[in-house]
Amino acid sequence: EDDWAGVESEGEEKEGEDAEEEEMDVDAGKKLPKRYANQLMLSEWLVDVPSDLEQEWVVVVCPVGKRALVVASRGTTAAYTKSGFCVNRFPSLLPGGNRHNSTSDKVYCILDCIYNEAKQTYYILDVMCWRGHPVYDCQTDFRFFWLFSKIQEEEGLGEKSRINPFKFVGLQNFPCSSDSLCKVLAMDFPFEVDGLLFYHKQTHYTPGSTPLVGWLRPYMVPEIIGLAVPATVLTAKPDYAGRQLQQIIESKKSKKLAAEKGHPSSAVAARNGHYELEHLSTPQPTNSLEGQDEAVSQMEN
Repeated sequence: EDDWAGVESEGEEKEGEDAEEEEMDVDAGKKLPKRYANQLMLSEWLVDVPSDLEQEWVVVVCPVGKRALVVASRGTTAAYTKSGFCVNRFPSLLPGGNRHNSTSDKVYCILDCIYNEAKQTYYILDVMCWRGHPVYDCQTDFRFFWLFSKIQEEEGLGEKSRINPFKFVGLQNFPCSSDSLCKVLAMDFPFEVDGLLFYHKQTHYTPGSTPLVGWLRPYMVPEIIGLAVPATVLTAKPDYAGRQLQQIIESKKSKKLAAEKGHPSSAVAARNGHYELEHLSTPQPTNSLEGQDEAVSQMEN
């Protein structure tokens, strides 16, 4: 993990440079560092509900946005897409994220975030490294506890300022008991909700897709988990709900069958760590503009 320390040193950006010019320079002139690609732990559709869901899993309510790998190191903070492209570079109050709090090459952070452009906020899903201490091999419940406690220690991280132009806000996790899920689906959130990520408490942070992190749209909870939930904005079914559920279930079945038969395509998909949501969450073409917008938000997350 120490390879991450100081990786931002190449090509220091000039002070006062326009943000758009900076992004263009990165896209046009820099070779993509392989170390940034496929570093995020990605979910699979939670079609097969685990028997220990209530006891061994937690759920995180996710805002609409784009998934981002955020690296704060050597006095600068950079955001990368799932495929490893640098989309933004800026100062932040993350340890190692600006010139004033970067006291050593060993002070750096690696975070798994969702970026919401409308709110200019990076919502922190998970932590891989904080202040130079890697937690890849720690269990989910510890990583979440560690992240929550560390965020509280960094004053001003959740506010916009000259030295912290984007907010960094932690996402709360909840138990997966029936009562807890019903309460969560009836809650008001300070962002537009995209879906629910279910994490196994004991899984380590491993890049690529994993069945130990499951994804559902809120409206799917009654049918998939078999839970009677309150009628709320979150649980309202979109027009394409039936089609989408059928498509997801059929795809999961065919992949499982292919894997059992040792079909080469299943091995390739597993090796490449394909993110299922990129291929499955977009419903068939519809005349509904709202349906198209919904599909885009799911795919981006």
